[in-house]
Amino acid sequence: MKHTYKITGMTCNGCRTHVEEALNSTEGVIRAAVDLEKEEAEIEMDKHLSIEKLQEGIRKAGEKYRIHLSEEEAKKHKVAHDQSSKKVQGNGVFYCPMHCEGDKTYDEPGDCPVCGMDLVEQPAISATTIYTCPMHPEIEKDEPGSCPICGMELVPKEAEESAEVKTYKKLLAKFKVAVIFTLPIFIIAMSDMLHNNPLYNVLSLKYWNWIQFGLSLPVVFYATWMFFERAYKSIKTWNLNMFTLIGIGAGAAWVFSFFGLLFPGVFPDQFKTEAGTVHLYFEAATVILTLVLLGQLLEARAHSKTNAAIKELMKLAPNTAIRVVDGNEETVSINAIKVGDVLKVKPGDKVPVDGVIVKGNAFIDESAITGEPVPVDKSENDQVSSGTINGKTSFLMKAEKVGSETLLSQIIAMVNNASRSRSPVQKLADKISAYFVPIVVLIAIITFVIWKIFGPEPSMVYAFVNAIAVLIIACPCALGLATPMSVMVGVGKGATSGVLIKNAEALQKLSKIDTLIIDKTGTITEGKPSVETIRGVRDAYSEERVTEIIASLNSHSEHPLGAATVAYAKENKVNVGEVDDFESVTGKGVIGIYNDQKVGLGNFSLLKDFNVEVGEDVENAISEYQSKGKTVSMLFVDSQLVGFVVLSDAIKKTSSEAIDRLKEEGVEVIMLTGDNENTAQAVAEELGLSGFKAECLPEDKLKEVERLQEEGKKVAVAGDGINDAPALAKADVGIAMGTGTDVAIESAEVTLIKGDLKGIVKAINLSHKVMRNIKQNLFFALIYNTIGVPIAAGVLFPVFGLLLSPMIAALAMSFSSVSVIANALRLKAVHID
Repeated sequence: MKHTYKITGMTCNGCRTHVEEALNSTEGVIRAAVDLEKEEAEIEMDKHLSIEKLQEGIRKAGEKYRIHLSEEEAKKHKVAHDQSSKKVQGNGVFYCPMHCEGDKTYDEPGDCPVCGMDLVEQPAISATTIYTCPMHPEIEKDEPGSCPICGMELVPKEAEESAEVKTYKKLLAKFKVAVIFTLPIFIIAMSDMLHNNPLYNVLSLKYWNWIQFGLSLPVVFYATWMFFERAYKSIKTWNLNMFTLIGIGAGAAWVFSFFGLLFPGVFPDQFKTEAGTVHLYFEAATVILTLVLLGQLLEARAHSKTNAAIKELMKLAPNTAIRVVDGNEETVSINAIKVGDVLKVKPGDKVPVDGVIVKGNAFIDESAITGEPVPVDKSENDQVSSGTINGKTSFLMKAEKVGSETLLSQIIAMVNNASRSRSPVQKLADKISAYFVPIVVLIAIITFVIWKIFGPEPSMVYAFVNAIAVLIIACPCALGLATPMSVMVGVGKGATSGVLIKNAEALQKLSKIDTLIIDKTGTITEGKPSVETIRGVRDAYSEERVTEIIASLNSHSEHPLGAATVAYAKENKVNVGEVDDFESVTGKGVIGIYNDQKVGLGNFSLLKDFNVEVGEDVENAISEYQSKGKTVSMLFVDSQLVGFVVLSDAIKKTSSEAIDRLKEEGVEVIMLTGDNENTAQAVAEELGLSGFKAECLPEDKLKEVERLQEEGKKVAVAGDGINDAPALAKADVGIAMGTGTDVAIESAEVTLIKGDLKGIVKAINLSHKVMRNIKQNLFFALIYNTIGVPIAAGVLFPVFGLLLSPMIAALAMSFSSVSVIANALRLKAVHID
């Protein structure tokens, strides 16, 4: 098997050679080839080797080299886990909140092998409700009903606790133990500051030291032992992290105290008290570890809030639905619904799946998905989405998309993936973190040496305590959490506002956009055109005959303009016939064979391709319609123009406001449309656009994006059709209108559920807020360590006589990560409208 990995730390061809040799000498590796330019290694192995195993092998080349999953391998790994986790609807998949290994996930809880932090459980994409009997709990079914034993109504089984809750409870239990045993140690140690210490009237200092030792054992070897395990693992794999520093600092204090208690004679007088006992630091070690545990406890609680948006979205999906079969109603599990089923939605109920109303009408509250608070009026043939809430009337709907195909499930999946993606700005934090721990250890050593040489007596004690303070206060986790926490909360905020972000990189790019390219139909306009008039231009072709050919030809088209003509024909009871050899000519129109004649409907470009001449009178009439912003499609039969259809597509009420706000933000708004020059100019002038181009084919839109990018512009493209897909893919950021085609949505990095230009304003505002939040977090983390480490080293002592206790350093370190998460959580309350 072959896998591709990312290698960091290489600077020259010599580095590449060393890394390649180290990998090839690793047990289990058949062949390894390293590419310096791509910073990648292609490794062939007889069986799968873990990242830890490969990192151990690469250490032979040097400590600065790191191996990570490549983006491609991370995606494969994710897909494999997604497929295997479908049985439990996404539960049981764990990832590192700092994304140390990209998108890599794990099958069980634990701690990250790189940074040592507790793995976080990925929220379920969909939830399955299990029903059980209150009297016979062994009875379990995935849909409501009655118990086969006693006949009682089955009730929903209580959901198992999430891994986050279990982790929090486990940490809470250990924290309680730590506090119970640490508090007496702290009291004993601090009592030494009292005049005529009353404790010494009970026992001498020597015995109180032994009591401190005994009390410290449950704290060190039970409540916080995991920190030392993580520290050992980090040193063994050379993935140095926060726990490396904690393990060295707190471990050194406890081990020093242990040997000072057992072998006081081997220590110099500098380390001894007036009573002849060695100065012990059991209280420093246990208090430090307990405070770090408190920080982990608070982090565990805060983590559960960062993906609250996903959990809230999951709650939108109902567990059951009412299915109508032959006029009879039955309550079924949401998982039992199949495409084509007719469902009844009662007042106040949630819509169970995506579908279309077949009988009745309703006001649907779509605010949880689109972010718009005003209920939407729905009638027969209108689409409804899972998770939206019905108003005061019942209606029947036909299921069209179920399970993971529903809009709600796709939103949850997209938010899940985006919240675990890495932003380019995180690379800066990763580079700093890679050198952070070794630098801190070096500063601690320098601190020890300087205090030993130049410090006041007892200099050795000062050196030891200050070195520990340096190790304890430094916190690379705050730096590592700065970006992913903001991304996770920001993506969730976007989802609840109708803005779906595919990945963190798109979120960062959006903040730099200065040019927006938009389509006309379905983007600026409603995308629901209506026929204004149909005219024949030859005696043999009446309005009815022209309508018949146009509607027959368009019955095969998916374009909104085509649907409008078919609807017009049905309303006027005009026959719609069969068309053979139908073909859609992208950006021009449609052609086919009708009644053994070659027919086509489209713009002037299509007519030119088939040598169709347009008389001056007809051309003038068409131009007049177009100058008023109307769209005109011309019909030809056997290369003769026989008629045309005039369609109007109202401009969305929100388009003008959104475009004005974008221009205020310094964004140029350019319209590229396949429509004619006159219509495009009328729309552009009405909205005050920065520019426009008409009669654009897909390749024209693509070339325009490339031209603007060559000029140094940061280009976003918003569109909803297949012809927009190439430009969406090429743009710095592609924005799909959610009302558009699957191809457009798949090609884009941002999807607006409502298909409204105001969503672009929301998306850009969100990106600005998230990037500002990330920069704040990075500033907090960097300034905290920049100020904290020197203070811990004792720079204030010569002037102010101030030293930082290792216990205070531990408290500050614990709250640094919590402060970063708390700052990220502020994004939940920001306004992006």
